[in-house]
Amino acid sequence: MPSPRVAVGGILTECNDFGGQPIDVAAFERFELRYGDDVLEVAGGVMGGMLEVLAERGAQPVPLLFASTSPGGPLTTECYETLRRHLLAALEAVVPVDAVLLALHGAAVSETVHDIEGDLLARARALVGPEVPIVATLDLHAHVTEDMVTNADGLVAWETYPHRDAYTTGRRGASLIVDTAVGAAHPTMVMAKVPVLTGAVNGSTEGDGPFADMMRKAKALEERPDVLSTSMFLVHPFIDRPGMGSGGLVITDGDAAGARQAAVALAEEYWQRRHEFEPAMSSPAEAVRQGLAIDDQPIVLMETADACGGGAAGDSVACIAALLRHAPDAVSVAPVVDPAAAAQCHAAGIDAAVTVRLGHQLDPRWGEAITVTGIVEALTDGDFVYEGGIWEGVIGEMGPTAVLRSGGLLIVIATHPTYEWTGEQYTSVGVDALTPKFAVAKNPMNYRMVYPDAPVIVIDSPGPTPASVRSLPFERMQRPFFPLDDDIAGLRPTVFA
Repeated sequence: MPSPRVAVGGILTECNDFGGQPIDVAAFERFELRYGDDVLEVAGGVMGGMLEVLAERGAQPVPLLFASTSPGGPLTTECYETLRRHLLAALEAVVPVDAVLLALHGAAVSETVHDIEGDLLARARALVGPEVPIVATLDLHAHVTEDMVTNADGLVAWETYPHRDAYTTGRRGASLIVDTAVGAAHPTMVMAKVPVLTGAVNGSTEGDGPFADMMRKAKALEERPDVLSTSMFLVHPFIDRPGMGSGGLVITDGDAAGARQAAVALAEEYWQRRHEFEPAMSSPAEAVRQGLAIDDQPIVLMETADACGGGAAGDSVACIAALLRHAPDAVSVAPVVDPAAAAQCHAAGIDAAVTVRLGHQLDPRWGEAITVTGIVEALTDGDFVYEGGIWEGVIGEMGPTAVLRSGGLLIVIATHPTYEWTGEQYTSVGVDALTPKFAVAKNPMNYRMVYPDAPVIVIDSPGPTPASVRSLPFERMQRPFFPLDDDIAGLRPTVFA
């Protein structure tokens, strides 16, 4: 066939129903918000990988809209309607096309739409018709729904956590859509999942953990000539939506029975290994005391309950309070998001002594502010450049940012929450995060990029992205599900095809 015209675009972010700040259009503008031909200028990340393969294969990319931003609460209704309107209007203006390729996440919700990816895929399908192939890329933490599976010909997810492979996943998605558009592949997709909702602490794809082992088994299936793609999903458990679960997705070249058998086997093993995903935890005070007894440094205090990368506001001071109380002179570093405190430090100036009310100003559901007195050591505009991962080369914007020293503790106070990758936030404000006694990391996995060999203590603290979901107030996600229910009589994987 002639060079296929492939409509390309997407809306990519991760949401949280239990905390964080609502995501508006301004949040996308601080990361990536591109319209029309500007989409074609993307060089990195999943979109960069897509565009590279389309060029290599002689396909004609037809740009729509590409929007991505750091995780947060649900998208506001206005935000999602605005982005969806632009993307779908752009698609409607260019049909007929030979294929549609979308960069999505899989755990995005709005104030009124519980499944943004399923909604976008259904609306795209309605515009292009049943015969035009549609492929979407996803995060491996996606909540894969029936609408997503039935309205796409293929779903291709990240293979790594930490997420090192956004670019190559974009390439994989683009290769599948071109092969399908030219008739070289006939994707047949099956998703199977079980009701396992766990945090990501034991969800690395590296080493000997349970998810790493299962990912390797899934990927080994791709050595079969009839298997086009496999994906494993550890569902993002911080959206409260019906039918959530973790499992496997298999795409074969026309073999529906083989795809179903393989996907169900992956999901069944996931259920058998469910206990391996729950971590051991310590309170902030216990963690500091444990760390003081360890000779190594730094000791990573993994405060995953306040992970901006999972949609939290980043404004918890649980570890900061414990350090100030139990190890006030220990050289330590910790981040927090507090616009008012950052503004107060900027108004006071470098070397000024200030007393601030710190923490839980954005999302007071999870704790109370504390009073901190210290010296302002640095002030910046908060801009930094991501050195890899999902947003490689993209400017991250913390907004006005301050470094406040209180005793031995350096507190990096940002105005806006940003996804943590390799410590770019610390580096951008001149803070040495590699040599202190304690380093607070507000993420469940990416800290490994900075501290591959450091002792790590998982913190049990209140927040919307906890290491275990046992304390979260689920309403839409109905029981039974693990870990709230250890055994479920007669359980069979839920299958979408």
